[in-house]
Amino acid sequence: MKVSKAAVVSMLALASSLSSQQVASVMNSAGSFRKDIILAVKSGQYDTHIPVTVIKGKEKGPVFTMVAGIHGYEYPPVIAVQELLKEISSDSVRGTLIIIPIANIEAFNKRTPFISPLDNKNLNNAFPGSPEGTPTDLIAHLITKEVISNSDVFLDIHGGDANEDLIPFVCYYNRTDTPEQTAAAYELSVKSQIPYIISYPYTITASEPAKYAFKQAVQQGITALSIEAGKLGNVQEDQVALIKNAVYRMLEHTGNYITSKKTKKETSKAILLNRQEYIRVPQSGIFYSSFKSGDTIKKGEVLGFITDEFGHRKQDIIATSDGIILYKIGTPPVNQGETLFCIGYHQ
Repeated sequence: MKVSKAAVVSMLALASSLSSQQVASVMNSAGSFRKDIILAVKSGQYDTHIPVTVIKGKEKGPVFTMVAGIHGYEYPPVIAVQELLKEISSDSVRGTLIIIPIANIEAFNKRTPFISPLDNKNLNNAFPGSPEGTPTDLIAHLITKEVISNSDVFLDIHGGDANEDLIPFVCYYNRTDTPEQTAAAYELSVKSQIPYIISYPYTITASEPAKYAFKQAVQQGITALSIEAGKLGNVQEDQVALIKNAVYRMLEHTGNYITSKKTKKETSKAILLNRQEYIRVPQSGIFYSSFKSGDTIKKGEVLGFITDEFGHRKQDIIATSDGIILYKIGTPPVNQGETLFCIGYHQ
């Protein structure tokens, strides 16, 4: 269904009383409620918005934030959060939930992988953003200021974009100078029951831009983690279910979700991978490989090869470490410098 520009303007006008409010002021409103907010984004000639839902329960509790659609072509996270919005009411919430169902609405609507069609910038490379920049900079700034800063727990939900073959994993940053925060993120990762847990090194200083949304939250001293589930720009129902189950388990663990149903006991032990090896595309061309995400590889193994447009084999791709393929380019075209494989292992 095509929505006219006039209809969009009308929608924003109807929401103006809320969009002018800060998220914090909505959270601090009395009573138990759900409020859908439009955060208006105006940058130069461009007008867009960030949809935000605040669900506040009757009892006090932590503020748990979840975000989907920072990359608009990653559909399982978006669909999972859409279903969660239908299922979670204020009666079942303790504390407050902040939910951004689609952070990069223009990329989602235009079916644009990785970047915004408004300014060709990657939102997940823009944090903490800027109030004076392009639309992507301003969206990152608003999420940093209005959402991350008001959160106790921040969950950024991603998946494999249009060209990414990916196994489901949950990840956090091992920030050693905030051990309680890191331990809490690890514990939530375990509770998610997602089969792989990835620990990333945290090496930036307080003055460096975090770039990634959940890394920005970590930099601000907030317990933060990310889920990756789904692949190749499609909706896989099992991955939607995996995301939802992980979110519910996390919400129950933090005390944000009240339910009479007994959660199934943890049935499997996750595999922790605390090191990553990135294999970059050495030259542009057409990539051939029989390996898939989740495959176990050995150092020195030939993972595939690149040809030119005439079909001439130009270069083999060699594994640089033992490990498990977390994600890879899953479509034929490859461009020099791109991440071709991400290999996870434990050391």
